[in-house]
Formats: sequence, C-alpha cells, structure tokens
Amino acid sequence: MATTDRLDSCNCFASRKAARLITKLYEDHLAPAGLTSSQFALLAHLDEVGKAPLRDLVEALAMERTSIVRALQPLEREGLAAQAPDRDDARRNVISLSAAGRARLRQAIPLWQAAQAEFERRYGSSLAQQMRDSVRSLEP
Repeated sequence: MATTDRLDSCNCFASRKAARLITKLYEDHLAPAGLTSSQFALLAHLDEVGKAPLRDLVEALAMERTSIVRALQPLEREGLAAQAPDRDDARRNVISLSAAGRARLRQAIPLWQAAQAEFERRYGSSLAQQMRDSVRSLEP
C-alpha cells in the first residue's frame, strides 16, 4: 500500500522511515554478535572515550536517556559495560567498557563494516556521505 501525499511530503515521516529501514539493515548484520545498533553505538563510543556519564552519552548519541538505559541493561547483565562512581565526583556514575565489551565490539566491527558496505552498495557512497553531512548540519 502506498503512503498518502501528506506523508510523502512529511520530513518527520521520511526521516523516521529511513531510520527504520537503515536500522533493520544494520541490525540484521549485527545479530550474530548479539547486539542492536544502539548497543553497538554505545560500545563503539565507550571504546573511543574510555568512560562517560549517562548525560554525555545522551548528548553524544542523540538518544533519550531511557533509550540508553534500556540499551545498557543487557550490556551490563552480560558484563560488557559497567557503571561505577566517578572518581572525581562520587555523586555521579560513569559507564565504561569491560574487557568482554571490547572483545564483543571486535567481533561486531566486521559485521558493522559489512553493513556499511551493503548500505553503500545499495544507495551509493555519495548518498551515504551526503546523509551523514546532512545529519551533522541538523545538530543544535
């Protein structure tokens, strides 16, 4: 069934539809590593920054706090990430990647690379770059 003219002209609908389609492509690739695309993003970000308070993850990943908490729970249960009091401010917790989390990320990176390659094969590297540039231009 085709969408209506109103939906076809809606920026929000178009971006959410694109996000759903892209997420499915990546999650199909990441499934063998047992990770969702959000969990992969969390692990990859933590691997690069070392540790981060939840507030920083919300900002860096442009995700709702509750979505990050939901994505973190299974990672913590599996011992891939951990929360601990910040050494500089014991009132706040920081999240870090464990050795098992780094190992899972290493397992997932080739799967993510395959998803990247498939996306670019399907839609072109020019569109992929344009999309990333466009998203960066939307940031506040």
